[in-house]
Amino acid sequence: MSLDLGVTIAAILLLILMSAFFSGSETALTATSRARLNEIERRGSRRAAMALALTNTRERLIGALLLGNNVANVTASALATALLIDIFGDSGAIIASVIMTVLILIFAEVLPKTYAIAYPDRSAIAVAPLVRVLVAVFGPVVMAVEWVVKMTLRLFGVDISIAQNVLSAHDELRGAIDLHLKEGAVVKKDRDMLGGILDLQDLAVSDLMVHRTRMTLIDGSESPAEIVAKVLKSGHTRIPVWKDKPDNIVGVLHAKNLFAALQRHGGEAEKIDIEDVLSPAWFVPDTRSVTDQLNAFLRRKTHFAIVVDEYGELQGLITLEDIIEEIVGDIKDEFDAVATGVRQKPDGSFTVDGGVPVRDLNRAFDWHLPDDEATTLAGLVIHEARMIPDVGQTFNFHGFQFEVLKKRKHQVTSIKVTPLKRAPDEAEDG
Repeated sequence: MSLDLGVTIAAILLLILMSAFFSGSETALTATSRARLNEIERRGSRRAAMALALTNTRERLIGALLLGNNVANVTASALATALLIDIFGDSGAIIASVIMTVLILIFAEVLPKTYAIAYPDRSAIAVAPLVRVLVAVFGPVVMAVEWVVKMTLRLFGVDISIAQNVLSAHDELRGAIDLHLKEGAVVKKDRDMLGGILDLQDLAVSDLMVHRTRMTLIDGSESPAEIVAKVLKSGHTRIPVWKDKPDNIVGVLHAKNLFAALQRHGGEAEKIDIEDVLSPAWFVPDTRSVTDQLNAFLRRKTHFAIVVDEYGELQGLITLEDIIEEIVGDIKDEFDAVATGVRQKPDGSFTVDGGVPVRDLNRAFDWHLPDDEATTLAGLVIHEARMIPDVGQTFNFHGFQFEVLKKRKHQVTSIKVTPLKRAPDEAEDG
């Protein structure tokens, strides 16, 4: 029985149009950003809410669209083949195959998917209402297909029911930020700030604290006049005060309270009783997360805490400014170095104080030195060398050459860092 030419061609074109809709919808709803859809929904868009709900069940969504797409393509190809065989005989099958391949490839695949990739949010919101109906209609068939797929994969030892996203939400955000930096949509300063916020959950107080070897301390047994002079020289607002031994912190001296007492006594420092102007010291464990410490600072409305280890021994101090600097970078003026304790040489090398945190170097110079085993650069060199190096020794690891320039007893105080063109696989003692 011969086919009506006009009706058949119209049916083929309609099926190609349907195939284009399915292809474009699949690409739009998988390429769109769930974060942007959520923001558009927050502004009151019902269609964005529909699109977001569809992306919550990606397997069912993709199954329904693929089912519709395949039905449209197969039916269109079958009609074209029957029509052209009716006209050209047996050779019509080959002609139909060529023509339908070109039409489906260009107009039902490449064209709609290209548009959907270019405008994913707009496309996803536009197609969401109709796709939601299609997913509901094809639901039983798609569920059956999903079951067959799961059973087939299980035969090969693959259980998709326990599959999970390898990347956490924080890792996905970090990857997106780095990608936008490469594409030029985000500047390095913004990347560092956003990355600093994401890093807070992975850091402990010990990673950001000022180590006890770099703390300014005041001996409470000194005369008030000596204490006033030390506070003025230090430039710090709050200074821990100890008695008997440096680990025995008895309070925190606030410069404002000290100078207020000095004024009350007419400028005569010897009349001041230092214990009367001390504030109680707040002790926190070095293992506390930075996020918890930030919240604790905000709750207590204080900016300063003494850090101790599990044995109660003094480890350092941490301030609210230390945490803020982890997000915004060093709070410094225009005369400060790029990173405190770092001096760049004309030959491209760097002279770095041993106590400079590895994280600060990575942030300032876009390096990728590991900071999980050691906090400071000196600690990293000792960890990688597995020894306390002598002055003049050099080590190559992580794409850099490290030369020990100065030591104080067993403490490495100055290191020359030279970026290498190619990173050796192992640290080598030079």
